[in-house]
Amino acid sequence: MAEKRALALELGARAVAHPDEAEAVLRGVLPGGADVAIESVGKGVVLAEAYRLTARGGRTVTVGLPNPADPLTIPAVSLVADAKTLIGSYMGAAVPARDIPRYIALWRAGRLPVERLLSAMRPMGEINAALDDLASGAAIRQILIP
Repeated sequence: MAEKRALALELGARAVAHPDEAEAVLRGVLPGGADVAIESVGKGVVLAEAYRLTARGGRTVTVGLPNPADPLTIPAVSLVADAKTLIGSYMGAAVPARDIPRYIALWRAGRLPVERLLSAMRPMGEINAALDDLASGAAIRQILIP
């Protein structure tokens, strides 16, 4: 979504692209591919594309939660031939006692503007609309109020 790409630039991204243009934009910024690619969509085909665009010796990290039946297909030989790493990360392997105070400090310092990622606060009665917005990609993050 164009609005999400614009927000990413406002928040410090060096480059953004529509999925159809991702490879061309990436190669323009990082000709050898990304040292680290982070997939957050939760789709096997997107993860495979992120992996493909990762540089030799690079790391692909997935934080998306795909449907358990969604397959991932990559050339197995690339793990060895390209020395790539593919890893998953759930909540960034956070240690709440250590990390939450750090996140709060970053937020207070203006370096982690989480409020810019909040799309809406809705009453619980609007849960279906909230899920529809999430599924369509219109929402970034929403809070449901009981």
